[in-house]
Amino acid sequence: MLDKIVAKTEERLIEAKKNKSLEELKDEVSKLEINKDFPFKEALKDPQIAIISEVKRASPSKGLIAEDFDYMEIAKEYEEAGASAISVLTEPYFFQGANVYLKEIAEAVSIPILRKDFIIDEYMIWEAKLLGASAVLLIVSILDIVQLKKFLDLAHDLGLSAIVETHDGDEIRTATNVGAEIIGVNNRNLADFTVDIENTISLRRCVSDNIIFVSESGIKTKEDVTKLKENNVDAVLIGETLMKSDDKKSLILELKNG
Repeated sequence: MLDKIVAKTEERLIEAKKNKSLEELKDEVSKLEINKDFPFKEALKDPQIAIISEVKRASPSKGLIAEDFDYMEIAKEYEEAGASAISVLTEPYFFQGANVYLKEIAEAVSIPILRKDFIIDEYMIWEAKLLGASAVLLIVSILDIVQLKKFLDLAHDLGLSAIVETHDGDEIRTATNVGAEIIGVNNRNLADFTVDIENTISLRRCVSDNIIFVSESGIKTKEDVTKLKENNVDAVLIGETLMKSDDKKSLILELKNG
């Protein structure tokens, strides 16, 4: 499945570059203010535990998650409930995301936004900046170490934070070696889509305390969040559980304070 997603991402890039070249994109970004306050990274330093609430309509493993998808209302609910940051899917084929979701949400809320996508080209990082993101996702399993370092440095140069996503100890070592300041552990096995938050807990010892540590996927209950908090996890990224909830505000408060 990951290979299919990457292949579709390559097709998207070809089309995007036909509409706007990399040089044109850079020129537009050059007109923006670049500051190095890194609001996304700062937001994850919550003394309790930071909640990254995800705006996600569908996924390859679950299909359509949210038939009624008022992404602007959802984002505003997240902010009002005290979410630390918002993750927005922009991958259109497998997650039914869109760049416009990110752009409009970033204009409407004051908390930082993560562009959740399969970044395989620097074009997508420049694009994320133009869309209004405060952070990008860099997935170790789809990038070689040269690409990873280049993309991480570019993100930081543009004032963007980056969650460097890993699945095992080897990938964590790679993330550490390129200077990742935020390391995420995806609890989803990309081969069979099974999920286990114990993956985060077992890998926590591999990451030093000066790096922000994020758990992704499979977090469903306040007990899950409490368990992760007790194991020194700094932040959790929660998508499907929130998207399926009829009362997202109450659920975020429960997860954060329960």
